[in-house]
Amino acid sequence: MAGKFDPNNAQNLMEIEKQFAVKAVEQAQTYWNLLEKVEPKELKLTKYDDEIFDHLMATFPELNVEPYEKLTKVDEDWMKSPEGKTRWRDFIERKSTKREAEKAEKDEAPAFKKRALPSLNPSIAGANRPWNLAYGRWRGIRSAYKEKVKDYNFGSLIRTDSRDEYGESNTIFVTRIQFYAYEIARNRLGLNEKAHELAVADAIREKAKKEKEARQAAKKKGGKS
Repeated sequence: MAGKFDPNNAQNLMEIEKQFAVKAVEQAQTYWNLLEKVEPKELKLTKYDDEIFDHLMATFPELNVEPYEKLTKVDEDWMKSPEGKTRWRDFIERKSTKREAEKAEKDEAPAFKKRALPSLNPSIAGANRPWNLAYGRWRGIRSAYKEKVKDYNFGSLIRTDSRDEYGESNTIFVTRIQFYAYEIARNRLGLNEKAHELAVADAIREKAKKEKEARQAAKKKGGKS
């Protein structure tokens, strides 16, 4: 049986949700300011940008198809579908995909095998232990994002279309790590260039507006004196 409804708890929950929403808006504004000040391809969002980008491309190969339409426009319906939720959960928890495992075998194992003692007899049990060490090392690097990305599951606002600015019809809530994954990819693949131009134009208009208001205020003050 469900417990009794506590209006005080409900009020607290609403306040917490409001605080999260405020933080999400503040983060979005900060990011938009960054897009104005820094060329997207030079923008670094976390110290794990390389890892997040590579992992995203391996986990969601459909995003890595030119002209990157599925990165340019976020498919919210798919993202929140049962399949989308499962795949994103695996991404967040850093569960290795078959493609990543194959990459580990191709890239990491040979380097370790070269370090194996030449006298090792392949017939001896454990002779391929250097490969096992390599694969274990590779898996260890790919720990869950919750262990190293701050606020990885906090709500963040993302633009559904990278070519446009934040707005009611172009914004949805996602987790922080999903925001990072999409925006890191968008920046690296040149999908945020239009947003950069819009952000710069916004900043110029805002600066002109403030200068005009300052002149009007000064003129008004001078007239009174």
